[in-house]
Amino acid sequence: MIRHIVLTKFKPDVSEDTIRDIYDGISGLAEALPGAANFTGGRSESPEQIERGYLHGFVIDFDNWDALQTYADNEDHKVLGGQLVANAVGGIDGILVLDLDV
Repeated sequence: MIRHIVLTKFKPDVSEDTIRDIYDGISGLAEALPGAANFTGGRSESPEQIERGYLHGFVIDFDNWDALQTYADNEDHKVLGGQLVANAVGGIDGILVLDLDV
């Protein structure tokens, strides 16, 4: 299984409603695509408070690398990813992506 982890440092003027709309879109996409499951996302509530500005994140589990590639190539994913980039501090520099083979 591949665990896809995305952390975002959103611009200060981006509302929680906007973030929720983006995450709702990603969640819906994960539900619709074969081999994708378990979307979880939201704002950090860490008592450690060492997010370093990456206050929002989400996780999606994929059955394998091919399922992750299908997600990456999906047109809806590209639109939603563009919204993440447009709303992140420094564009793509405000986004971290980790893919773990678990």
